[in-house]
Amino acid sequence: MFDPSLFGRMPPDVIASTAPSAPASASASSASSNPSPEPFAPGRHSLGLSETRDAVLYVPADLPTDKPVPLFVMFHGAGGFPEKVLPFIEPHADQHKFLVLAPHSTFPTWDIVIGGNGPDLERLQAALRLVAARYRIDAQRVAFAGFSDGASYALSIGVTNGDIASHVIAFSGGFMSIFVQEGLPKVFIAHGLIDEQLPIATSGRQNANKLKAAGYDVQYVEFDGLHIIEPGVVARAIDFFLA
Repeated sequence: MFDPSLFGRMPPDVIASTAPSAPASASASSASSNPSPEPFAPGRHSLGLSETRDAVLYVPADLPTDKPVPLFVMFHGAGGFPEKVLPFIEPHADQHKFLVLAPHSTFPTWDIVIGGNGPDLERLQAALRLVAARYRIDAQRVAFAGFSDGASYALSIGVTNGDIASHVIAFSGGFMSIFVQEGLPKVFIAHGLIDEQLPIATSGRQNANKLKAAGYDVQYVEFDGLHIIEPGVVARAIDFFLA
């Protein structure tokens, strides 16, 4: 029996919440031998997956506790780290009240870029389970997003796990590595017209056309820029995610 993780598959229940649906009463809380962990205070929090390359969860102030909340997973580019991409997403999380999970690749870039699914997929699963233990996640609003190599990772893992990711968002991504397709996530792809690292014709346009031909709902955006995260495009992607 083959291991589905070799093809990038995660268990479909990875975001199934174990957090309580409402604050427990004092008596119920004291009677529980394994109480659910408390939600984090607003701000950035390391999840304890690694001493040096840990995932970071950003929690906006006044996050609703009476309903499931959206989750935006943002993968950094090659040589990057969570704190490099979080500032592009955090203001939108503050405004619209959603969680932001920013994993850190085990190596300088994501495992799928180097040679196949491995420790990054394992860490992603662990991070998602840790978040779901503290928060009820809106399964209709789970985005796998990224920039550059992180966008390639988001496309690959998102399409492979479309029963988990409701939305896939790629900012200036390069390629897709997909062996299994599951579900039908909505896809947003943006690419700079003068991208000097990943030419638009063989990356952004090609990826968008392949996914459209495969029947995916794709919103494709070209902008006048280099290999960057363009703030105006990010705003459009957030609107796409929350529509």
